[in-house]
Amino acid sequence: MGDLWRSLRRTQVLNIIGLLGVLVLLNTNGVESRKRAQNLEFFEYPAISCRAHSASLEDFGGVGDGTTSNTKAFKAAIDHLSQFASDGGSQLFIPPGKWLTGSFNLTSHFTLYLHKDAVLLASQDESEWPLIKPLPSYGRGRDNAEGGRYSSLIFGTNLTDVVITGDNGTIDGQGELWWTKFRAKELNYTRPYLIEILYSENIQISSLTLINSPSWNIHPTYCRFLFCLLILVSIMCVTILAPVTSPNTDGINPDSCTNTRIEDCYIVSGDDCVAVKSGWDEYGIAFGMPTKQLVIRRLTCISPFSAVIALGSEMSGGIEDVRAEDITAIDSESGVRIKTAVGRGGFVKDIYVRGMAMKTMKWVFWMTGNYGDHPDNNYDPKALPVIQNINYRDIVAENVTMAARLEGIPGDTFSEICISNVTVGLTAKPKKLQWNCTNVEGISSAVTPKPCELLPDQGPEKITQCNFPEDSLPIDNIKVKSCYYKYF
Repeated sequence: MGDLWRSLRRTQVLNIIGLLGVLVLLNTNGVESRKRAQNLEFFEYPAISCRAHSASLEDFGGVGDGTTSNTKAFKAAIDHLSQFASDGGSQLFIPPGKWLTGSFNLTSHFTLYLHKDAVLLASQDESEWPLIKPLPSYGRGRDNAEGGRYSSLIFGTNLTDVVITGDNGTIDGQGELWWTKFRAKELNYTRPYLIEILYSENIQISSLTLINSPSWNIHPTYCRFLFCLLILVSIMCVTILAPVTSPNTDGINPDSCTNTRIEDCYIVSGDDCVAVKSGWDEYGIAFGMPTKQLVIRRLTCISPFSAVIALGSEMSGGIEDVRAEDITAIDSESGVRIKTAVGRGGFVKDIYVRGMAMKTMKWVFWMTGNYGDHPDNNYDPKALPVIQNINYRDIVAENVTMAARLEGIPGDTFSEICISNVTVGLTAKPKKLQWNCTNVEGISSAVTPKPCELLPDQGPEKITQCNFPEDSLPIDNIKVKSCYYKYF
């Protein structure tokens, strides 16, 4: 953090020098320069990379009136800026306005920056959403559509060094039309997401507000070194908002990714706030790419019908080394939920959770071995998931209906579960049975109310028994710079 603040101070000095340069222009170029200087804005932001070349969407015919399509303008701008990938990279500035657009593709060594008064409006014209193939680890569209799927609003594949950021500018998916068609079974293809990045590395998504996605909001897939992060304490990294009854509007879904960091996000969702994935049944097993080395910190979630953090249910490539801490859950169905089924295969192991505060929950702990949702009938019923080394500690919850529902699979016990230093306060009308445990094995320590017999209490002297790694992951060593953009 010290390096960051030193970087910020250096950038502030550069900004002062830039302003002095503007004053020189005022003295040498007369009235016209004074007019331009009055409209000059400097935007400073933290990023993994700064850029040597810049442009505004307006330079390519963009019109921010909320009704003119800007799909061609985005394509023209990014096509033009892509030539600078090997010459210091480029950034595209989205000015104040409402910028209607269909799907567009990003390029490498590129920054997309949204002004605080900029709104990207997702087009409701299906012709502006190209069809793409299902993900190989899924085999079909996630909406159980046998055909392809609509490309995401912001899409990219095989990219390096991409930043999607702003001054809390807004991306509005205008999802109501898609939700209505989905519920009426009028869609032949899987709904688009707001942001999807495939086969890429060194990706940053920060300081944005995402609302009303047609389906999932942020879906990094087959990626390395991706982070959604807060740099300045006064700014929230990513805010994601959707009606709590909207279908499948997951917040952030890292999928077969390595080294991912999610920090300081506020999510209100119609589904899981964060859903960790790695492929679906036989397709995910064959693809064989796990999600691992995932850090989740300082997440606030409201999800009355789903989980704060879900592991699965599409976990057939495996999920391991997930570290979640300082999590706040409000009016949500469950805290951390493991979702799997016969036929999934794969594994969920080495999961570490500490420091959760929950208020108004249906369940605190939930593991489901019979989730049962399959892409087709070709899954292998002998493919059983391995659920192992699951650690929860230092958790306080209040107004809870039921402490835990832990359901393994007969003949496939969920093992090495550890729960310690947990206090669960119950609602005025709680369930009579507070711990429902089947086909699970583990231990507990200093947990109230008393856990089930399958998690025997070890006594208060072992209150710190549940592990949480103290070493750092490579994603925590990523350095950011202070970058800026000058807008006339």
